[in-house]
Amino acid sequence: MSDSIKECLELQLLEMEMLFSMFPNKGEVCLEDANSLRRVRNYLDRSNGPLPPKIGFVIMVIMASKGDIELQVSFPHNYPNAKLQLFGRSYGLDRQQQLRLNQNLTSYIGTFDPGELCVCAAVQWLRDNSAPYFQNSKLFSEPIIKVKTVKTVFHRMWIYSHQICRQELRKRILESAKRLSLTGFILTGKPGIICVEGSKNQCEEFWHTIRYPNWKHISCKHAESVQIEGDGDELRLFQIFQELQFESNGHSVRHDYHMDLGKFLEFLKKHHSEHIFQILFGIESKSQEN
Repeated sequence: MSDSIKECLELQLLEMEMLFSMFPNKGEVCLEDANSLRRVRNYLDRSNGPLPPKIGFVIMVIMASKGDIELQVSFPHNYPNAKLQLFGRSYGLDRQQQLRLNQNLTSYIGTFDPGELCVCAAVQWLRDNSAPYFQNSKLFSEPIIKVKTVKTVFHRMWIYSHQICRQELRKRILESAKRLSLTGFILTGKPGIICVEGSKNQCEEFWHTIRYPNWKHISCKHAESVQIEGDGDELRLFQIFQELQFESNGHSVRHDYHMDLGKFLEFLKKHHSEHIFQILFGIESKSQEN
């Protein structure tokens, strides 16, 4: 055994001790042959005999971001006097970026003088310089946040009462619809009609609010529901919530309270709701009869 080879193998064992100190966790440094270090020590204890197998191992270099790198290292028998054999790879790098990374790493290791240990320096170089290779890799992409589509139910209620006349009641209806972002209308007088549309939860809250505590002569004649993704604004028949007063025979709502149902039917036609007229009153419109 030449003194040069003996000195190189001793330095290799020293560098392995340094690496195990830097990477104390299980799996961070994995020997290709678990007995390789023991065989090198046995060889050094003897004065002659065949050279032991080369020391080969993999270091898992954990990066702060982007991706981890497996650094494969093989010690020639006369390393560090001879050139170190090493190769880095990562599942986060495409072929081109992995090639560039290894070319630049090899160039960096080439700046060391013969006899200098350089594995620890190679690990530090990867930690300091690998981020741009991941950023330029075609395999790299920022994590996509998947927005879960929330499905809701768009709801429309047609409510009938024999009359809606009291000022405080009309005010409560208008305020509740506005607070819940509902569209539709309230037809005041005799009969009284309410239509609200929006999310089902808001419509049901409106229905509960106006019924209680003591409005008994009121009923929901018809309801329409459809499951949607989004706000459902395209399904609305009305742009706002408004109060309607269709006077009958020239009388206002403050006198006999009766509404002109013919005018109300025309209003429904304009909003594509003519079919509701029969549901509310049990009377077919003339256009339906024809």
